[in-house]
Amino acid sequence: MRARQSVVARDIAAAARYPRPMRDDHDPPPFWDREVHAARRPRLLARARAAAAVRAWFAARDFVEVETDALQVSPGNETHLSAYSTEAIGLDGARRLLHLHTSPEFAMKKLLAAGETRIFSVARVFRNREGGRLHAPEFTMLEWYRVGAPLSGIADDAAALCAEIARACGAPRLAWRGRAADPFAPAETVTTVEAFRRAGVDLEAAIGGGREGFARALAAKGLRVGADDTWSDLFSRALVEWIEPTLGDGRIAALSRYPRSEAALARACPDDSRYAERFELYACGVELANAFGELTDPVEQRARFDADMAERRRIYGDDYPLDEDFLAALAHVPECSGCALGFDRVVALATGARDLRDVRWTPGQA
Repeated sequence: MRARQSVVARDIAAAARYPRPMRDDHDPPPFWDREVHAARRPRLLARARAAAAVRAWFAARDFVEVETDALQVSPGNETHLSAYSTEAIGLDGARRLLHLHTSPEFAMKKLLAAGETRIFSVARVFRNREGGRLHAPEFTMLEWYRVGAPLSGIADDAAALCAEIARACGAPRLAWRGRAADPFAPAETVTTVEAFRRAGVDLEAAIGGGREGFARALAAKGLRVGADDTWSDLFSRALVEWIEPTLGDGRIAALSRYPRSEAALARACPDDSRYAERFELYACGVELANAFGELTDPVEQRARFDADMAERRRIYGDDYPLDEDFLAALAHVPECSGCALGFDRVVALATGARDLRDVRWTPGQA
């Protein structure tokens, strides 16, 4: 007991020696304010336990943890992923453009081409044009790949990891904005066709009928439709407004079998090429993970990247280069499945946080 008192006394004395800087009355105190940190610390310690539990879970299953470079030739080539870019200056003064990765995916798949078969990464990733309670421009992504595994095996992994994180945080449930999900209950699986049918929309007809028929069907149900909205824009808006809020009540839900156009790096379903081997995991209406049966055809992948970058130029007026080294390696990647899970989000839901900032150790800059 005396030792604990001496620590407290020392902290008080240190604070007296280094008084806080003057701040505007309207400014919130910084995260390093002792009182603020003390209030935040239980969630941060839960985060640390969760990270250790995740690593132990993978180690028990013979996965290798890998670390990939954050600076890449290409940050990723999905239409709506925006990057942070910088200039590398060589010793000879030569300059070249590099980007902070939006995911470790390209580098990890190169390691699969090199012969790795079970790998995971706890990576800091960076996405521009991001903000809000569930989005941050810098966050922690848990990503893993299994060679030879079906996508259903990755779905089992993702649900088990959510349970493992909740257990490490001492959480009997995941919660967000008054909603709850039991992470230890078997996950529900629902296809996109089923989910849209519940909302009164025939997605199969929409896939075959083109943009105009889809727009009319959605407008008839009250969705806002813009004249320049593409088929993908309409799908995404309906998904966000009608489908996602219904997912993950009571237990975790996996939304599966996306239209192929909505899964840039996933292979087509073997039984119906209109759909792709993709699922997203949800709890309390919050997306937690995104998984693919990985596309390993470099010709098809290049075509998809080219189409996505053309669409990005139309919307944002810029694009990102293709990683030719990745496309070359892709021809040597064996059949595999992989998943990216938002570690911060799962910890936030497991600790009752109101914002991702509540579970970030140093949320000072963004």
